[in-house]
Amino acid sequence: MTRRILVILVLAFSAVQGAEYSYWIQPCSDPETACRPSDAQLAAWALDAWQTASQGRMRLIQQADFHHARIRIYWAGGHSGLYGETRPIEVDGKRGAEVFILPEMNQLGPGIASAAHSDPLLREAIVYLTCLHESGHALGLAHTADFGDIMYSFGFGGDILEYFERYRRQLSSRDSLRTHAGLSAADKVNLLRVLSAH
Repeated sequence: MTRRILVILVLAFSAVQGAEYSYWIQPCSDPETACRPSDAQLAAWALDAWQTASQGRMRLIQQADFHHARIRIYWAGGHSGLYGETRPIEVDGKRGAEVFILPEMNQLGPGIASAAHSDPLLREAIVYLTCLHESGHALGLAHTADFGDIMYSFGFGGDILEYFERYRRQLSSRDSLRTHAGLSAADKVNLLRVLSAH
């Protein structure tokens, strides 16, 4: 009887501990990407937001060696026209992802570029929300059709600039990005659903 109780407690403790994801964020060293050294902090805040939303079911741990990081965040350059992209990979026998974030506002169209250049905090919000969206894919979340979700796909249309500015209006400073996670109630439910399935 005592042994059975011990096994149950161990299983319960394991469930509480939840999933672990190691991550690595590329240093901002390539001038062609137009990333800023502080962008790495935005990516880390995005991952923190997902960890908080997991209600203790997931831990995200920074990894110094990108070869063993399940989530690898890179700063992209070029003229792809994409805000970001996530590609599945396998890392040490586990599901992982390479995440590419475009920090260059000029590649996102004249309307967004103009607004972001005149409002530096909007630029920060766009990079943060892109990190949040793409890292959501890295954790296994799919696109949604709800304009209020961070996992909303721009393929469904809508006012893309307003999507970012709506979030920007909640911010008073760069630090307030940490207190306004940018996740909807549905995003949080979907994360818990994905974690429960793995």
